[in-house]
Amino acid sequence: MDIFLLRQSLRVSGEITFSRSSGPGGQNVNKLNTKATLRIWLADLAGLSEAELIRLRQVLGPRLSGGGENEQLLINSSEERSQRINVERAYARAEALISAAARLPGKRRPGTPSRAARERRLRSKRLKAEKKTRCRFSPDEGCFT
Repeated sequence: MDIFLLRQSLRVSGEITFSRSSGPGGQNVNKLNTKATLRIWLADLAGLSEAELIRLRQVLGPRLSGGGENEQLLINSSEERSQRINVERAYARAEALISAAARLPGKRRPGTPSRAARERRLRSKRLKAEKKTRCRFSPDEGCFT
């Protein structure tokens, strides 16, 4: 993934719209359009390989709207009173979201269980065996309890 190319394509192809915000700001909220909505078309993103784009579609599937060529990601930001700061936060959130979703997960390497975990496992096996032995020789007493 080329993060520099991704940032450039976000700025160039991303479409910003503004609306009234419900966040902090008192009367400022009722007068100014400070909420920023960033709309990004996945087809216009640069800096991602084909495999990363497929992974992005899988991970961000529920957040995407449209389909095919019109597939887009919507990101809202309304935390601040300033329109400019909300725009920058939306771009930063988009970059973080895309780079995290496109990253392939690491290969899982199984670890060794701790001593306490091994002892718990062996203790539970021993208790189950004792319970089955009790049921086999005296089915009336304490069977399956």
